[in-house]
Amino acid sequence: MIRNRDIIVVGQQPWDVEIGSNCKNIALEFAKHNRVLYVNSPLDRITKWRGSKDAKIQKRIQVIEGKENGLIPLDVNLWNLYPDIMIESINWIGNQRIFEWLNKINNKRLAASITKAIRTLGFSDIILFNDNDMFRCYYLPDLLHPATSIYYSRDYMLAVDYWKKHGEKLEPKLIAKNDLCVANSTYLADYCRKYNVNSYYVGQGCELDLFMNYTGGTVPSEISNLSRPIIGYVGALLGLRLDIALLEDIAIQKPNWNIVLVGPEDEAFKASKLHTCANVHFLGPKPPESLPAYIQAFDICLNPQVISEVTIGNYPRKIDEYLAMGKPVVATSTPFMEAIFNEHTYLGKTALDYIRLIEKALAENDAASIMARKAFAASHTWENSVREIYSAIAKTYSSAGT
Repeated sequence: MIRNRDIIVVGQQPWDVEIGSNCKNIALEFAKHNRVLYVNSPLDRITKWRGSKDAKIQKRIQVIEGKENGLIPLDVNLWNLYPDIMIESINWIGNQRIFEWLNKINNKRLAASITKAIRTLGFSDIILFNDNDMFRCYYLPDLLHPATSIYYSRDYMLAVDYWKKHGEKLEPKLIAKNDLCVANSTYLADYCRKYNVNSYYVGQGCELDLFMNYTGGTVPSEISNLSRPIIGYVGALLGLRLDIALLEDIAIQKPNWNIVLVGPEDEAFKASKLHTCANVHFLGPKPPESLPAYIQAFDICLNPQVISEVTIGNYPRKIDEYLAMGKPVVATSTPFMEAIFNEHTYLGKTALDYIRLIEKALAENDAASIMARKAFAASHTWENSVREIYSAIAKTYSSAGT
């Protein structure tokens, strides 16, 4: 356990982001025993121009113009900083040297804004925690002079064109220059270890109360009359991440199985043959609080992930949600899934694998298995993940003999 330290958290997602954020959860856990400054990503010029009427952009403009204070107390040990600077929009620049020169200017502006907050709060001997921001925070270990600098890898960002363009050169250097790296998957920890021997898998926290505390209720009306078994998926239906062909094969080969898909569809799913299958049911997006009722109604839960650079290192939080309700899960096999989830899920790669494993899971679902799944999911808390981060820091300095 690390206590009574000053921690600065920087990264891609601002505090006022509306989607779930690993970094915010980690900051909240840090703040239970330390003082934490959570720094929003700085406003860049193009974002200001495109979203000038957005209330969040207006808030940042007010801070930059000195009309509002950008340092906001959130809790006893937690502050949020809206940087009082604007950075240049530079990712479109093709020349690497020019990009890096302008990126250093952007970093200096951000560092200056953070330094003012450090002085106001009286922070010292800081721990710098960078949530996967390889550009805007690249030079911060050099400019802020932290006692400890940590790079947090939670997605393989180089699979995305925006980050790949300059990140293929910069991210390995950034990983190397930090004191240690921590990752939410074994795949990403192995990737970071290529450039920094002090790279550790620290797991992933999940907010599972909604699922673990579900006491049951009526089956949603859209599926109450469907015959068993019901094979289900809950989440965004994205062709980039999910194997449409695999789902089509299962639906065609097992017409007596009802496949229920809960979530918004992208164009790839809308154009798929799944819409011609009488045993496939698209229910559309649902409010988060209603999702446990759908999962409870499934006999088997699926995560038919496409294996690609985008997905292979991901921590699939939805599997923890399924397991938190004790449900049998059939998912795509990846090195990470095999390493972490193998004991509590059924893992395969092809449609034939899925069909065989679904049949096996239906036959083996008993009370002991249900309880084991729930207990396993319950261990994936932010408290445990942050404890692993603290352990990684201790290991790093122990190996260095300090």
